[in-house]
Amino acid sequence: MKNLKNMEISKFPEFFNKIADIIEQARKHVGRTADLTMCITYYEVGRIIVEQEQGGKTRAEYGTGLLNDLSEFLTNLYGRGFSETNLRYARKFFQTYEKQIQQLLTAELKVKKQQSLDVKSSYLTISEFSPKTQILSNIFKVSWTHYVVLMRIKNPDERNFYELESANQGWSVEELQRQYNSSLYERLALSRNKNEVLRLAQEGHTLEKPADMFKNPLVLEFLGLEEREVYSESDLETAITSKLQKFLLELGKGFLFEARQKRFTFEEEIFWIDLVFYNRLLQCYVLIDLKTEKLKHQDLGQMQMYVNYFDRFVKTEHEKPTVGILLCKEKKDSIVQLTLAEDANIYASEYSLYLPDKTLLQQKLSEWIQEYEEAQNILETANEIPAID
Repeated sequence: MKNLKNMEISKFPEFFNKIADIIEQARKHVGRTADLTMCITYYEVGRIIVEQEQGGKTRAEYGTGLLNDLSEFLTNLYGRGFSETNLRYARKFFQTYEKQIQQLLTAELKVKKQQSLDVKSSYLTISEFSPKTQILSNIFKVSWTHYVVLMRIKNPDERNFYELESANQGWSVEELQRQYNSSLYERLALSRNKNEVLRLAQEGHTLEKPADMFKNPLVLEFLGLEEREVYSESDLETAITSKLQKFLLELGKGFLFEARQKRFTFEEEIFWIDLVFYNRLLQCYVLIDLKTEKLKHQDLGQMQMYVNYFDRFVKTEHEKPTVGILLCKEKKDSIVQLTLAEDANIYASEYSLYLPDKTLLQQKLSEWIQEYEEAQNILETANEIPAID
């Protein structure tokens, strides 16, 4: 490839860039088409394996020799990609998404009612029913290697959430694995109103208001800090700014970094804000103060002053109110609620330097949802009881 510095591109920059954009879009399309083709292929392979080896049942009635023989046959024909392990993945892939896809196919059948369609068949191949390919194209949003990770997630709501976020955020397989290991779904769910938990599975992580930013705790294991009792705020701040890209991913959508140790002067006194960000989706400044010990009410008052300063002297008229975040080692919700006004745009979130106990978070979320559902049932039952005159 020629060195771009030696090329004359200043004469027709718009023309050159337009051609480059077309090529970039074509490359993305080819990549997406290849990913989709692989997903559809493995899904269909898995379907046929289930029909032949399992007779459509969950537990195989035959030995495992069939998959080994099939692997040898396909490898001799096509080379790599059809190991016995991959064939097992294909079978699991079909079993994981079978119900969802069959529901969509059944709905499509009722609408189309094509005369050439054999409606008696439970499963249809791609060549037999072209709309099936379109349905699969709409369902399979990420690459096959992403689905190898996603298939391991038993909770369908949680699995759908990670699939949506992988597609919407362009996560690599490595980032998907990291977000799953850090219990992103549970941390977001536990940081939200219980009515909004279902939206995570249906829509992914939406950002409509400041409270939607938060996860509890914020996981900073990527900083690589060794385990010890105390870190100074300066140590933590330095570690974050050295791994800023990963910190932005952990914060979530729309964050842009502006400054570290942002200085401002008021009434001849100098103040410093640890980290200043801007969220382009919410169109507001986000101020972060780091606290390596237990959160105190004085910390909340200090952040309120920082937020007030930005709202009055920094933000423009079209921008939304400034958000303050206190990232602390430990907090008590009762202290936060008592100190801050109900409409305060300030939040406290704990952080963890190590991956959380996923099983513990899952149990906590399950208990939380169960309590909510029981409360809802009691409320509905109370509403059905006629009033006594």
